Amino acid sequence: MAFDTQGVRILVVDDDKELADGLVEYLSDLGYSAVAAYSGQEGLNRFENGAFQLVITDLKMPEMDGIEFLEAVKARDRQAVVMVITGHGTIESAVKATKKGAYDFITKPVKMEELEVIINRALERHRLYRQLGVFRGLTLALIISVPLWLILGIVFAVLWKR
Repeated sequence: MAFDTQGVRILVVDDDKELADGLVEYLSDLGYSAVAAYSGQEGLNRFENGAFQLVITDLKMPEMDGIEFLEAVKARDRQAVVMVITGHGTIESAVKATKKGAYDFITKPVKMEELEVIINRALERHRLYRQLGVFRGLTLALIISVPLWLILGIVFAVLWKR
């Protein structure tokens, strides 16, 4: 399934500038609007100032590692879709990242064809999260408005009879 890349923003966070820039270039070639950040703190600043549908972060970074970055992103937007990529993958780190809310955990070297499929699935999850939020909002509006309209109907019926 091809995903509509129009207007999709992806944040890539990795202290390896060459890898981050290469991934941004690859994503841009696919039609996404991708930007890089070279540290967890820079990534967090970009995340707070931009509307990103997907965040891809490295696990091992100085100062703020990928797990800390993931926790900070999730604290700001618990529905954010975050993928963790690492060259130091262990079962323990994968489990920890998943428990902290990572959508997926990918080990390096990354096969770009597989990454594209995973990105499409991650973006579909983001779309579904947002739709669910809209439906929850509509449901709440209906729950609040139906009793209000019933009350107004009764009031108007009583006033009409007078």
